[in-house]
Formats: sequence, structure tokens, C-alpha cells
Amino acid sequence: MAALDEKARKFLEQPFVGEVTTLRPDGSPHSTVVWVDTDTDVVMFNTAVGRAKERHLRKDPRIALIVVDPENVYRWVSISGTAELTTEGADAQIDKLAKKYLGQDEYPWRNPEEERITVKIRPEHVETTGLDE
Repeated sequence: MAALDEKARKFLEQPFVGEVTTLRPDGSPHSTVVWVDTDTDVVMFNTAVGRAKERHLRKDPRIALIVVDPENVYRWVSISGTAELTTEGADAQIDKLAKKYLGQDEYPWRNPEEERITVKIRPEHVETTGLDE
């Protein structure tokens, strides 16, 4: 397992969105924008059960994520590895992410019929550019 260094962790604490790529059943890539959370060397995002990302990861847990500084596209962190899915703590996590990205205490688009899920990425490869500036 690869480790995030302190500079990468600090970068990922910023409210920069990420682009996550999963694999469809036919092997083709599927990319979407996500809000990013971290916990030591685990990088996480939140989705809902039944969405494409969740369905793809249940069949093939390989995943890649890139987060780019919107003010300087030459500053970024890229992580690839294996995903682990859990519903435990997912409702609290989406609220935490709403605070980070929207400044709101609760996720405003909550659908009571959806079950939230946290996707934890165990990094196998970590690449960074421009974090020394």
C-alpha cells in the first residue's frame, strides 16, 4: 500500500473536487466528479447505493482519483488502488463534506429514500505534482 505524505494530505483537505474513475462491466472507464475526504492514508468519497460508481465498484474494486487545484492545474494528487464500500458513518460523512464544500451543516440534497455509502480508497499508487511550491 502506498502512503500519502503530509503535503498530499494537506492538499486533499482543500475544497477541491476530484474526478474518480471506475470500470464499467465491459471494462470501459466511467468518470465522475466527487467531493473528497481523507483519514490518514485512506482517501474517501460519498455516493448512494445504486449509483453507477457503487455498482461498478461492487463488480471490480479498482479505482483511480485525481484532484486538481482549480487555480493551478499543475498542482495535483492522483491516487489509484482498491475501493472498500461501507454504509457505516456514510450519512455523517456526507454532512461533513457538505460543510467542507458548501459551508452547510447538512447535505441539502438528501433523499430519504437513498442509502448513502462511503467509498474508501486504499492507495496502491500515489503521484503528486506541484505540491512543493
